[in-house]
Amino acid sequence: MGSSLNHGLTAKRLEGKVAIITGGASGIGASTARLFHLHGAKVVIADIQDELGHALCQDLGPEVTYAHCDVTNEDHVRSTVDRVVAKHGTLDIMFNNAGFLGKPARTILDVEKGDFEKVLSINLVGPFLGAKHAARVMVPARKGSILFTASVASAICVTPIHAYTSSKHGVVGLAKSLGVELGQFGIRVNCISPYGVGTPLMKTGTGLEMDEVEEAADRAANLKGVVLKAEDIAHAALYLASDEAKYISGLNLIVDGGYSTVNPSLGMVLAQGKS
Repeated sequence: MGSSLNHGLTAKRLEGKVAIITGGASGIGASTARLFHLHGAKVVIADIQDELGHALCQDLGPEVTYAHCDVTNEDHVRSTVDRVVAKHGTLDIMFNNAGFLGKPARTILDVEKGDFEKVLSINLVGPFLGAKHAARVMVPARKGSILFTASVASAICVTPIHAYTSSKHGVVGLAKSLGVELGQFGIRVNCISPYGVGTPLMKTGTGLEMDEVEEAADRAANLKGVVLKAEDIAHAALYLASDEAKYISGLNLIVDGGYSTVNPSLGMVLAQGKS
């Protein structure tokens, strides 16, 4: 386990809590599973990457278990939540993290309807189902934290990836809408929107190696001298899931080093004019 995950650990911030993390077998989900486990949570990794999921559970120990779960299949999501509640008696945290970048396309004319629908099915319908079945358990308990992984693409159009951008805007809207409905039951709903992180998702979507993704993101970043890692997003999730964020709901926490606040185009044009 990376030493940075242990840095500053003074108390187990999720002691006794039960969490489901979709897409928890790799990338941001796996880093979050490790960190939640370190902070005392019983973690259920819900994913379709069975081999990776089981390997991570073996690495972390019996308090972390695996459930094969296709987030677009409501029966899978329902049964995963039911099994978790049957085993642990509760569900405190639902982290809807599973995602899909989609096929690259140069223009909208190159985007097939089926490809667009697949991205929305995984990135928006999947989180909806996760939230729906988490709420089914959390509402009677009158407590809980529902989290979503969105993207900096929910705040700024990074490249013309229409389906992905649409899905992440939708996730933020879903979270805000749910925060309004579920707040009366003591349930908090929040999003985390990362800048570019070197993960298997980005590797598959861009065709770049993970270190190349990090290098490209760093070149374009606003904040220099630090590279965003999956564990940084895990720390954001830990905060929002913990009681330290007990009055935070409806937030889209953008973890992008200020990237979405800056448009460098005018500065670049002016600089070219001087040369």
